[in-house]
Amino acid sequence: MNFPLLVARRYFRSKKKKNFIQVISNISMVGVAVGTMALIVVLSVFNGLEDLIKASKSTFDPEIKIVPVRGKTFLATDSLLNLVKQVKGVGVVTEVIEDNAIARYQDAQMIVKLKGVSENFVKQQRLEQALVHGDLTLKKDGINYAIMGRGVQYTLSIAPSNDFYAMQLFMPRKTASNSGFNPDPMNRYFKQKNIMPGGVFANEAEYDGSYVIVPIGFAQELFDYEQERTALEIKTKDKISVSQVERQLEKLLSDSEYQVLNSDEQHASLLRAVKWEKLFVYITFSFILAIASFNIFFSLSMLAIDKRKDIAMLFALGAQQRTVKSIFLLEGVIIALIGAGSGLIGAVIICWAQQTFGIVSMGMQTAIVDAYPVKMEVADFLFTALSISLITFLASYRPAIIASRTDVKDFL
Repeated sequence: MNFPLLVARRYFRSKKKKNFIQVISNISMVGVAVGTMALIVVLSVFNGLEDLIKASKSTFDPEIKIVPVRGKTFLATDSLLNLVKQVKGVGVVTEVIEDNAIARYQDAQMIVKLKGVSENFVKQQRLEQALVHGDLTLKKDGINYAIMGRGVQYTLSIAPSNDFYAMQLFMPRKTASNSGFNPDPMNRYFKQKNIMPGGVFANEAEYDGSYVIVPIGFAQELFDYEQERTALEIKTKDKISVSQVERQLEKLLSDSEYQVLNSDEQHASLLRAVKWEKLFVYITFSFILAIASFNIFFSLSMLAIDKRKDIAMLFALGAQQRTVKSIFLLEGVIIALIGAGSGLIGAVIICWAQQTFGIVSMGMQTAIVDAYPVKMEVADFLFTALSISLITFLASYRPAIIASRTDVKDFL
């Protein structure tokens, strides 16, 4: 057996060790355990929130989105559409016109994001699970219908089942209308079109409170667009890799003025913010672990003082300085391993309980999920182990140096 490890284990389990040294050792183990457990749990919560954001966005956003690099619109020519459709793996290509508009229903009005989509939008099957009222129908029997978020419905007090009132949508005119006497400035300075309320979807506040989806022909007339489009939304075929299709589209459109975005890239700033927050949390809790490791430093320093006679005896028997140094480094490793191991086990139990029983709720009635989402990742465990190893080495190194410099003549 490794001699330094044998001695370190004996020192750790020694009943002759001073009581206050044992107390500090136990405190250091508890500190490392609590710090490790908190770090893993908090990082797992951030992982869960990141997955929740991706899942909530994916129900509304497309798998792949083509947008202009500069400006708000681009010309969606037949040649461009055919080029995109011929890419292997592309299933549905939906043309999109999106811009702000004013929506009015009876006496209530608000600014909405009006999203005009081509007829094949329904085939993308993104809002089926989010639909809470009505049907995913944009046009029926020559009548246009709007699919709106639940927040828009509440703000405008829209009754989708009421066929007597239409939703009015306004867009500023390029030039004011001077045709006849018009006492309503909305009709003079804004172009107006009416549409019947149809389905209502509920996803998350960002979409529920602002989006109204209409047929692309309706949006085209309201915004005075011809072949201009703000985006092309793509659904891939089943069993086809989204990343593979994205790479083909990027290669195809590499020399053009189009940008190809996957679901994560469409919300890159938000996901980047979550990752930065996770990094700062990791650094903060690592500092907390470092503070907790001061107890390891104190306990090992006092142990080195308490065991000076033993150390002198080892030197007299021919032990080298590196052997004594290894003993105290391993003593610190044992303390840290027990504390970190207990913390990791505790973190796994807490995360499992949260995943299974949802112990801690979000506390919001409008939340997508009832309880805080958690997701354990191997990388978090590896980085936590790396932090603990570095902190333990730094905390143990100085006491090990002190012990290795014990003078044999003073204690024999």
